Amino acid sequence: MEQLISSQSSTIAPVSESNRIKTIDMLRGFALLGILLMNIPGFSMADYSFEVFKNDPDNPNFWLYQFIGIFFEGKMRAMFGMVFGAGVLLFIANKGTKGVSVHALYYRRMFWLLLFGLIHSHLILWIGEILYLYAVCGMILYLFRNVPPKYLVWAVPIVAVVSFVAGTIQYQDIREKRIAYVEATKAKSQNQTLTAAQNKALAEWREIEKTMIPNREDAKANTLKMKSNYSTVASYLRPIAFDIQTKYLPFEVWDSLALMLLGLALFKWGFLTGAWSNKDYWTVIKIGYGLGLPLVIYANYYAFYHFSTLEANLARMEQVPINWVNLIYPFQRILLVMGHAASLILLYKSGVVQGLMNRLVAVGRMAFTNYISHSVICTLFFFGYGLNYFAELEFYQIYFVAFAIWVFQLIISPIWLKYFLFGPLEWLWRSLTYWKIQPFKK
Repeated sequence: MEQLISSQSSTIAPVSESNRIKTIDMLRGFALLGILLMNIPGFSMADYSFEVFKNDPDNPNFWLYQFIGIFFEGKMRAMFGMVFGAGVLLFIANKGTKGVSVHALYYRRMFWLLLFGLIHSHLILWIGEILYLYAVCGMILYLFRNVPPKYLVWAVPIVAVVSFVAGTIQYQDIREKRIAYVEATKAKSQNQTLTAAQNKALAEWREIEKTMIPNREDAKANTLKMKSNYSTVASYLRPIAFDIQTKYLPFEVWDSLALMLLGLALFKWGFLTGAWSNKDYWTVIKIGYGLGLPLVIYANYYAFYHFSTLEANLARMEQVPINWVNLIYPFQRILLVMGHAASLILLYKSGVVQGLMNRLVAVGRMAFTNYISHSVICTLFFFGYGLNYFAELEFYQIYFVAFAIWVFQLIISPIWLKYFLFGPLEWLWRSLTYWKIQPFKK
């Protein structure tokens, strides 16, 4: 592995097929398909539609919701972030001795990724997109490429604590506005003359409803917007995307950056490349699932008990100044994603279901194309300017769409790579990065 990282080449070019590490492509492919499980409700479900079933154990949707929440929520994005971090070292591994050229190439690569992210969110209209965020994180990540892994791994617990503190500060700000709003509403209902502070409280909470916590009427109006034409959908989603990419970006960067730094460390240690012994991977599996599963199950039970509806969430906010249970999330997520990654690597090394593993490798090699195609397919299927299935299907039914996309990509990706060196968007990204048309056909 050290030879791969330190090897020098006289030609600056993309990573060759022979130098690709298949375990990383496999993990990327698995994470990509898993991310669709998390994203597809955002494409298809109306605000608060989960309330119908998420606290009803007699409803089959409840158990599907819990299963996905326990094993996939946050873990797939974490895995994707880890392999993105490893990709930094893979990118610079064969770029020759001209350091300045390597720096310029890398940042040009991130610039184009950022631009693709803007297109993805503002043209294709997926506000849950991660390319813009990853480009910003990638620009910071590059500065840490030579840091020893024993220091890189500290990013995860440090960022977890810092993120909890930052999130708590933000939560308490919203909570103060909520309490002020409730008091102003009470005064208004009693026909009292409102003070300037009370009028301000009403206006501030209304702004929060518009941007973060829609009320019931807003939720109905949002559904109608999503079932309208392209212009209406865009006018609704673009301001949200803009806020995510500007106002909330400082809150989003650190979590993803920590996962990428962890990926750098795991790559340098050989974990992501399958270099560890089977015994060591089994140790990771035992610790990851042994500690992670009880934590996430407790957190989910806590949410089941306290956060059943919008009204329950708001009432809880008024009562509780600090949600200490939120500290569980970053730790259970890392424990479980490490268990997932170790399990997948062991499965790959065993040669069992090798056909499926090879298909995941192909999906991972075309991750950019496959990721964007998720959005194209889902927006055209669910949004009003497409087939208009938004808010029309039950929770379990939207996963038939997800599984159909899985099957399609698991079949098409290896067939495509028989005839072409890259996926179409991978080829475009490489050509823009090197500012030269890259070979495409085999």
